[in-house]
Amino acid sequence: MPPHSDRGSDDHPLVALLRRHRRVLLTGAPGSGKTTLAGIAAARLAAEGLACRCLNADPGLPGFGPPGAACLGRWQATGPTQGEWCLEALAALATLDSARFRLPLTEAVRRLAPPDDAAPLLVDAPGVVRGVAGAELLPALAEAAGASALVMLAPPGSMPPLAAECRALGLETLHLSPAPEARYPGRQTRTRLRSEAWDSYLAGAIEHDLALPDLAVTGTPPPRDAPAAWSGRQVGLLDARGHTLALGEILALAGDRLRLRAPPCHGAPAALLIRDARRRPDGQLGTAPPHRPSGGAASRAPERLAPRDGPRPSVRLGTATATLINGPFGDPLLQLQLHHQRRSLLFDLGDAGRLPARLAHRVSDVFISHAHFDHIGGFLWLLRSRIGDYPPCRLHGPPGLAGHLAGLVRGVLWDRVGDKAPRFEVRELHGDTLRRFRLVADEDGPQPLPDHPVPDGVLLAEPGFRVRAARLDHGTPVLAFAFEPTAQLKVRKERLTAHGWPPGPWLGELKYRALAGETDAEIALPNGDRRPVASLAETLLLAEPGLRLVYATDLADSAENRRRLVGLARGARVLYCEAPFLVGEAEQASRTGHLTARACGEIAAAAGVERLIPFHFSRRHHRDAEPLYAEIRTRFAGPLGGEPDQP
Repeated sequence: MPPHSDRGSDDHPLVALLRRHRRVLLTGAPGSGKTTLAGIAAARLAAEGLACRCLNADPGLPGFGPPGAACLGRWQATGPTQGEWCLEALAALATLDSARFRLPLTEAVRRLAPPDDAAPLLVDAPGVVRGVAGAELLPALAEAAGASALVMLAPPGSMPPLAAECRALGLETLHLSPAPEARYPGRQTRTRLRSEAWDSYLAGAIEHDLALPDLAVTGTPPPRDAPAAWSGRQVGLLDARGHTLALGEILALAGDRLRLRAPPCHGAPAALLIRDARRRPDGQLGTAPPHRPSGGAASRAPERLAPRDGPRPSVRLGTATATLINGPFGDPLLQLQLHHQRRSLLFDLGDAGRLPARLAHRVSDVFISHAHFDHIGGFLWLLRSRIGDYPPCRLHGPPGLAGHLAGLVRGVLWDRVGDKAPRFEVRELHGDTLRRFRLVADEDGPQPLPDHPVPDGVLLAEPGFRVRAARLDHGTPVLAFAFEPTAQLKVRKERLTAHGWPPGPWLGELKYRALAGETDAEIALPNGDRRPVASLAETLLLAEPGLRLVYATDLADSAENRRRLVGLARGARVLYCEAPFLVGEAEQASRTGHLTARACGEIAAAAGVERLIPFHFSRRHHRDAEPLYAEIRTRFAGPLGGEPDQP
């Protein structure tokens, strides 16, 4: 039964369980709604004047408090933070990996679990419910927290995870179905939310200068002779009893002095806890790869700059997140994930080996600059992944694109697919006209569809955004693209809280309908009420200008190319622009129709973009990309995405 439903009375099933058991462990897969369920139960108890605590044991994405820690909070029934968990204590873990570091996590829960008292305690377990890690964590957390009951969230009709382990605990167990709106947020969304929570925690931080010889350094710190590996690491500041004073982020290690940002501490730290949580070059909080010593073959080919395993710069644009899938050296492929729509746009379609097949089902549009192999070779991944009952995927590109794609389709025998053949609509930009073709895998070539006019290069216009193209020259026609949100709608969280409405997918529907002008439509609220879009938007939403993204690659350094690209990119939030060669390789750049790194920086500066992410580097530089970044920095003073860590 859904967590928000009743059993024929006003008593929520979890609240009823808490009347019999003061300590309840909540478990379930990621995205099953454990944190939301805990808040619902706490709010109902608060309405009866009964305080409730929650011990959040998911360091990767806690429901409250900073990531990288176990957090104990009390539900606030009154005051400015009414309807939220107020952080009372935390235990630093300095890792986001609850599966790998399950023993430290269990000990943190044991340390934070308050002494027996009358206040109910909910333990929000991490979503590790598979394999050895899940089987070990479940009983360990139950014992550490002193839980006497268990809630397992699992879809109806499915075998609940860890069923045998649940039975072995001998605890009263309540099986609940996730709420309909509960879903796994996805890796990129989790990373974004985690990073936002970390930035919020550090909002009031100050700089600390510590002497390492005076401190006990525990955990799994990098070697002290590798100071670059310390920068960006999350660190726990502990007192002499091992209690957490604060979490911080290392700025630099210089000799025996460690500089870090952390909130003010009540007392001097006696120990530091360092594991693998670290700020990545793209600004997101993630897990650092194992440190590899310098010297030998490893130093000659740094893993972080290998063509397949380089950094994957990611940029948040309010309504979307853009990620360069293959990093600066791999085939061009930019994923633009549209929030609240379970939908992605792709810019170019190079090697797609890093993308799961399920993502292909969510790709509605692909914008291809031109048909060279490293920009179109991933079409075979898309083709195979869309065998089934899926709507046509739209592919936009320069003249001739339909013929190139049809050639790839013809190379496969389609005698077994029947009505599940992949279907596409191919759109070619010819001046101010969009020529359209239907391409179905088991049919004879592309079939013409009615042409569409293209005002001002706009290839796609939908509620909330449009995608515009500019034609460039690479010895063959090449398209550069601009993603242009019409507006960015933000939720007024204080008003949401004041109405007692929990966040959920209904807010995404509200934003979409508001942008589409569907003011008379009605939105179903979490409590079952329905309200018109117009009144909800006026109450809850705040409109801000959209944040533009521009993508350009494979263009000769000509005056006309510069003029067109600068016009397309002017004032953009972020420009993804190729920078294959150094000025000293200008002859190679001219002969192949590419930019130098200096030209890339000059274009970004002329366009006045806020941030530049250079990519499509020549692999001759894969062992050391710093000269490329250095040359760009001589012309562009703004932030660079994907830049190697600096000591």
